[in-house]
Amino acid sequence: MKPILAGILLVASIAAHAQAGDDAFKHIYEREYAWRTGQAGVQSSGESLPNNGRLDDVDAASQMRRLAYWNHVLADLAKVDPNTLSPDARINYAIYRDQIGNLAAAQRFGQWQMPFNSDSAFWSDVGYQLGGDSLHTPADVQHYLDRLGQVSTYIDQQIANMRLGLKRGFTVPRAVLDGRDVSIAAVANQKDADATSFFQPMKNLPATWPAAQREGFEAQARKTISEQVIPAYGRLLAFFHDEYMPHARTTLAAEAMPDGKAWYRQQIHEYTTLDLDPDTIHKIGLEQVAKIHQQMLATMAESGFKGSFPEFLAFLRSDPQFYAKTPDELLMRTAWVAKQVDGKLAQFFGLLPRQRFAIVPVPADIAPYYTSGRGGADTYMVNTYDLPSRPLFAMPALTLHESMPGHALQLALAAEQKGQPAFRRDSYISAYGEGWALYAEYLGQEMGIYHTPYEKFGYLSYQMWRAARLVVDTGIHHEGWSRQQAIDYMTENTALSQREIVNEVDRYISWPGQALSYELGYLRILALRHEAEQVLGAKFDLRAFHDTVLELGSVPLPVLEDHVHAWIAKQKG
Repeated sequence: MKPILAGILLVASIAAHAQAGDDAFKHIYEREYAWRTGQAGVQSSGESLPNNGRLDDVDAASQMRRLAYWNHVLADLAKVDPNTLSPDARINYAIYRDQIGNLAAAQRFGQWQMPFNSDSAFWSDVGYQLGGDSLHTPADVQHYLDRLGQVSTYIDQQIANMRLGLKRGFTVPRAVLDGRDVSIAAVANQKDADATSFFQPMKNLPATWPAAQREGFEAQARKTISEQVIPAYGRLLAFFHDEYMPHARTTLAAEAMPDGKAWYRQQIHEYTTLDLDPDTIHKIGLEQVAKIHQQMLATMAESGFKGSFPEFLAFLRSDPQFYAKTPDELLMRTAWVAKQVDGKLAQFFGLLPRQRFAIVPVPADIAPYYTSGRGGADTYMVNTYDLPSRPLFAMPALTLHESMPGHALQLALAAEQKGQPAFRRDSYISAYGEGWALYAEYLGQEMGIYHTPYEKFGYLSYQMWRAARLVVDTGIHHEGWSRQQAIDYMTENTALSQREIVNEVDRYISWPGQALSYELGYLRILALRHEAEQVLGAKFDLRAFHDTVLELGSVPLPVLEDHVHAWIAKQKG
């Protein structure tokens, strides 16, 4: 056989083999994802996944079926050799294998028995899961009303799950439970169905629909809310007060939980996508805190302040010039930052999304214990509760993180990508997403968004906040820190208000590992940029680098590293 023909046949054979492997892998993930999105309450990296509005079947038997299913998927994946897959499928495999491993681990450790933390809770997510904000046809409304009828059973099953958690000591710590019942009581104590958030979609039905039809929908909603939803929340509130709070664990550390050391290591892997031990992470945190502290001292000197560092922090936390007088002022100052960023984006990114975002206040029922702000592809929520806890000098960094070019940019670009399987398009990997958003704060320096020494200090304080998380999270869950020890550490090292510090520490206590994703993701992205700058020299294109980091969507950090390294090699020629 002639060499050329032999080479052609070999290439064809390899391509056919790769196609067969790709097809087998695709069959696994398409079948699993179709099953997964029919389940209620499934989460990946702490984020709820699409589930078509279902709220049924979260009981213990269903949870065991999930574990068995994902273990079966893992066994199927073990039969696939990723080296035989096409390059694109190989990336998909790395992402999917990690995703299924995390989902199976969550079931194995029984995380469904602790379905809330101090930051978020299943009872607050119900309205979002029902999809009441997307009712466009009468069929949509009827579907919403049918799903509304599932709420009572869903809540009862969650109560039963939490009882199982109480029995084995797998609970949210008692130390962070005070006030977490406010959003339950907002429904449970409501006498008027029309005043609940569940009825809100009925108020937005098109006026062009026949009045009798609209009134029929409204009557059905009132009946279900009054007779089923409100009583279910009442049972949940009674359970929270009478059983959960009195019997919740008095320890703080994840490692103090049943099988806690293994569970904390799994949480670290899920949220960082890296296999780092707690001691290594704690050390990285201490090093970063020391480094940022020196930068903060230099910025304090730049401001002209003559006192000590603790005195400067006290000045920032108390001087009225740094705080909005009304919620609208805070929102408007935030919007001004966002518009400044808009004018700079084209200088830093080659590809920008079509999606735009709104700036809205955090809902009143969750604002007292909610974080300062949270952003997505279409909404940036700003917490206007307790204005003396929301310093204006921190808003530029917060806005860069939560809106553009942070979460709003990254999530919108990911949603607009074509050809990716749904398990990637609809997922969120915390180390990547939060790492990118923290890197967006870093970009604010180059964009010229931090105008005063105070705003620069606000940026550094946010950098310190994320670095201190490495110390505090591992301190609490591995080193045996107390809640007050963690609060004191944050107070001494950041300019965050006391309310923010307490809320954040409670979040770290009740959500182990999640706080680690920000700084570790950011440090990897920044290291990749420095590597590309050093290797490429004059060939380095910052816009192209950013487009490269963003083009795969949410991926584990090792996958991102391989992708950027391939881009560097290609640019180098």
